[in-house]
Amino acid sequence: MTDFEEYIRQGEPQEREKGIAWQTAIGLQDVDGLKPSDYLISTARAHIEGDITIEQVKSLVDSYYKSKPVTSNSDKRVEEADKVSARITEILSEKSFNFSPIEIISIHKRLFDNIYEFAGQIRDYNITKKEWVLNGETVIYSNASNLKETLEYDISQEKQFSYKGLTMTEIIKHFTKFIADLWQIHPFGEGNTRTTAIFAIKYLGVLGFDVSNDTFATHAWYFRNALVRANYSNIRNGVFETKEFLELFFRNLLMDETNQLKNRYLHIGYTNNSLNQEPNVNEIVNPYDTVNDIVNPYDTVNDTVNDTVNDTVNLILKTIQKNPQITIDGLAFIINKSRSTALRKIKQLQVDGVIRRVGSDKSGRWEVIKS
Repeated sequence: MTDFEEYIRQGEPQEREKGIAWQTAIGLQDVDGLKPSDYLISTARAHIEGDITIEQVKSLVDSYYKSKPVTSNSDKRVEEADKVSARITEILSEKSFNFSPIEIISIHKRLFDNIYEFAGQIRDYNITKKEWVLNGETVIYSNASNLKETLEYDISQEKQFSYKGLTMTEIIKHFTKFIADLWQIHPFGEGNTRTTAIFAIKYLGVLGFDVSNDTFATHAWYFRNALVRANYSNIRNGVFETKEFLELFFRNLLMDETNQLKNRYLHIGYTNNSLNQEPNVNEIVNPYDTVNDIVNPYDTVNDTVNDTVNDTVNLILKTIQKNPQITIDGLAFIINKSRSTALRKIKQLQVDGVIRRVGSDKSGRWEVIKS
């Protein structure tokens, strides 16, 4: 994220504050594989420089999409990224905050009004979401029958907790647990992680923390995966829920530490001898940010897994386009297949004239010839 660095590092105080808000807002779209338009970036710059207000930003974005035909799913996702980014910026710029269940519901409503039909509504159905970091398994989310009560209980317990006398390490451990538990309730059908992130940032402000570094902006995908690992256990397979990854995230955020926040470390199959050969996942941001609007083959609003041949091919092509030097082992990791399967698919794509190898096996690169 470098679009607003000039304002954050060299701008006036108001420009710096707005730049941080925009950078965080746009970076958080990564949790759902969303990217904003160039129009939104230029409009955000005008706001940072004081030429227009945030209300005018929102009005301009709304007008832009009213005049611009939005037909494909890809267009709709860009529209969502633009509108939600502006709304997050507005909320982060406000000084008001009420630590209550009503507030988190209100945040969801403000972020996703006229984007999701259920904006600001607690879900009345149970969900599963198959996760890349869990090899397709799902976190067990709270039952729809008692979401309101569970949300009220968690927030009431946090209200009664005192941080007095705690060390920073103890504060972060407790705060991490609270946010992990809040996220696991998953009161909303979609947009839950972005809503939780904004609620967390606003609450940190109440606790006296100035959340002004770029941890949320640059590591939103890690943040979501860390929340997943904080709420998943499979004892039979030797996998236990762990909040250590999320704690590292918050230590970077609140203590300016520089812990490595690598997505591959969070994968349940990661070992020093297995997954460390894959390419830099942070360069890809979301291993399932693929062409044809397939953001994640484990994104299961309808509890289905898009594991078709075409989906896998699209993912391979998109990955190669982003990282032409990717190894077979790295590709196998990203498409969640065995090395032999990945190699077989690569060879078939070469035979079909879709891709070709340029240079040697060791130092060469892949090139997509046709989609």
